[in-house]
Amino acid sequence: MIDVTHEISAGTRTVGSRTLAAGEARVVTITRTYPTDLDDLWDACTTAGRIARWLGPVDGDLRPGGRYRLEGNAEGTVEHCDPPHGFSATWEFGGEVSWIELRLAPVDAVHTRFTLEHVAHVDDERWAEFGPGAAGVGWDLALLGLGLHLGDPAGRFDEETWAASEEGRRFVAASGAAWFAADVVSGTDEAGARAAADRTITFYSATPA
Repeated sequence: MIDVTHEISAGTRTVGSRTLAAGEARVVTITRTYPTDLDDLWDACTTAGRIARWLGPVDGDLRPGGRYRLEGNAEGTVEHCDPPHGFSATWEFGGEVSWIELRLAPVDAVHTRFTLEHVAHVDDERWAEFGPGAAGVGWDLALLGLGLHLGDPAGRFDEETWAASEEGRRFVAASGAAWFAADVVSGTDEAGARAAADRTITFYSATPA
């Protein structure tokens, strides 16, 4: 049994903007603190065998300049790496290119803050249809999986199947609502933000074929 309310409230979500060389971009940021030290969290986020247990099977060269591929998900290039404090990489999915930036910071000897930014061009078609939840709900699910992995390193989180369960649908709905609220705070029209959030919730709650 997963405490959906606790898991959603454990994360902080913001929606913002950034100017890139190619123009304006949207930024989705999620932050969560985990009960583990910096080195362990870094290892969980950068070691292929551990990534497979909470995010999905990954292959490739997980070093600066190397290409990676998440099975059934995104692929990209590792652009920068500063172990054990963070890395940045492209996130290539569905013919579109966005960027992820991970930062890890110790809170104390046994807690580490995880901050992930997902940056997408303003004209990204997926953003236009789903809003920040296009990336945000997926990252909420991934960070849930990461927390479960840290608690049980031998376990494996099947995100797609769980998201379509009754408990998973409640989590997705709560995540979608949280990203809707962050979207409105950022200045997005409430009606448009609600419509995008509803489409996101429906997408993530669909039963796998």
